[in-house]
Amino acid sequence: MLNTPATLTNTELIDLWLHGKSKNTVDGYRRYAERFFSHVNKQLSDCTLMDIQLWVMTLSSSDNSKRVAVGAIKSLFSFAKQLGVISANLGVLIKSPKAKNRLAERILTQEEVQLLINSTTNPRDRTLVRLLYFAGLRVSELCGLKWRDLKARGDGGQITVFGKGDKTRTVLVRAGIWREINSLKGYAKHDDPVFVSAKGGHLCRSMVFHIVKNAAARAGIEGNVSPHWLRHSHATHSLDRGAPIHLLQKTLGHSSVAITEMYLHARPTDSSGLYLPDDDE
Repeated sequence: MLNTPATLTNTELIDLWLHGKSKNTVDGYRRYAERFFSHVNKQLSDCTLMDIQLWVMTLSSSDNSKRVAVGAIKSLFSFAKQLGVISANLGVLIKSPKAKNRLAERILTQEEVQLLINSTTNPRDRTLVRLLYFAGLRVSELCGLKWRDLKARGDGGQITVFGKGDKTRTVLVRAGIWREINSLKGYAKHDDPVFVSAKGGHLCRSMVFHIVKNAAARAGIEGNVSPHWLRHSHATHSLDRGAPIHLLQKTLGHSSVAITEMYLHARPTDSSGLYLPDDDE
């Protein structure tokens, strides 16, 4: 017999809530939900506002991690309300912790990007880093690429990307990076991965993080450099060179131009302080 909303277990509720979401979202949100239920030790329908508040107080990670954890539980309560498991969504009464916007710290200069590229140790890793930067790809998008996703366009090419929110977009790349990518193909078939692991399958996310982090260390770039820094740098450098913001939005696969605008705020081209006189000049 099928369970009604009122008789769903916490595990069944989590499965319904996460259905259709990306693997990364599923893994992260499930972890937060299971920790929440382990703390409250009761069904979601029996949870009180104090239960949620006490759980939030147990979070000891960074402000950004806390914000993600609270956002996950707020989403779970919202889903439960829509499903009819609860009559009132207590999650709306919980404020997400504010996190300092550190985007500006994660944007490399063009010189640092080149240093990073030059600090790779083999052709595959060099191409991987260049593609992360020049196409603005997310790690999961790069790891999932198959040769069938690549098509020639004049001297360059186009890459069909299956991205966040199960959305597909097409990104153009110039001749240089296109030649580098195709130099890796060898005898690969249509459905083979572009970036291959040691076992012959798709390269995993953790390995891409490892490649970028090690190249950054060799280049002497400070900070916890990750593949996403190259995506941030792509966005900022494109805007600096006059790329229209709506074009950047489509290239990066943002759902709204408001998300893309964060790069304008992180690296402004003007500021009121520049209009004030400086006695030292």
